[in-house]
Parts: sequence; structure tokens; C-alpha cells
Amino acid sequence: MYIIVGLGNPGLKYETTKHNIGFEVIERLGFEHNIKIDRKKHKALIGQGVIKGRKVILVKPQTYMNLSGESIRSILDFYNLSAANVMIIYDDTSLELGALRIRLKGSAGGHNGVKSLIQHLGTDEFVRIKVGVGEKPPGWDLADYVLSQFTKQEIPIMIDTVKETAKAVEMILDQGVTVSMNQYNRKRKEEADG
Repeated sequence: MYIIVGLGNPGLKYETTKHNIGFEVIERLGFEHNIKIDRKKHKALIGQGVIKGRKVILVKPQTYMNLSGESIRSILDFYNLSAANVMIIYDDTSLELGALRIRLKGSAGGHNGVKSLIQHLGTDEFVRIKVGVGEKPPGWDLADYVLSQFTKQEIPIMIDTVKETAKAVEMILDQGVTVSMNQYNRKRKEEADG
């Protein structure tokens, strides 16, 4: 079973912010695979279903970003699973808008949600899909930037990116992380070179 987690903040005021792109991907997966993400358990909204023949739990932690690890730890303990069963989707300001990077491990890179996960899981070895939201403009505070809305010009790019990220999740479930990393991590580089 895979625990697929979109990082974000609960509440209407955060709904369409850069920091909530993980929630958007979880909603998309739920929509495409007919999984309702409406049960309140483990300090999260969760939905259980099947994607690409694999049992999954789609998770939107409701703890606020900085405490996301509490929710995931609770789910892993309840189902007696390890960090190897976790896939995290979150925003990354070091990647250009719409870029995707799949990683098997690594530091939090200054992301408080990932920092909380590493702390509560006791490891940095879990699958992560980083979704590029673009670098913060000069003079902006990082928190203000990630909690800002996408511009009118950015919205169509991010709609496509959410769909593409959902496909990346499906590919990981279907063909594994290595194949998916080769596909997605190389793809953007080729686009940039071309």
C-alpha cells in the first residue's frame, strides 16, 4: 500500500496558493480514480482506493504545513507501514514554474513540511515529487511568496502541471521510481535544451 501525501495548508485562504500544489495533485488523483478524500482521520483528510492496481491512501494533512509529519506518522503507525510506503508531493521554489523532479531521498531544502516529515519519520528516504512554483522575486519574503496565489499567466501552466504530476504518481505506482525518474527528470532538461 502506498500513502500518497500532498502537502499544503487547510482552509479557504490557502486553497489556491503555491504552497498548496500538493493538495491540488491529491484532488486530481481523487477525481481521476474516483477516490473520495473526505474521511477525517489521523489529523488529515484521507481517501482509500486503487490506482494502477495498487492500494493507495490519498492524504491531505490538516495540521498546517509545519506539522505535516504528525499526520503521516499516525497513518504509518496505524497501518504498520514504513517510510518506504510514502510518496510526498510538494512545492519547490528552486525549480522553474511547472518543472517536476522525482527523488528517493534528500534534505528538506528549507521546506518546513518536508522538515516535519523527516523529523517524524526518522529518515529522509521516502519518494518525493517536487513541483516547481518558480523562484521568489527579489525583495520578497519566502513565506509571503509561497503563500501567494498564482498569477493569471501562471494558472494554465499549473493546471497542466497538476495533471502531469498525477501522471507521474501513476507511473511510479505502475513502473517504479527509477523508470519515472528517468522519464520526468530528463524530460524537463531536454525541453530546456531543445
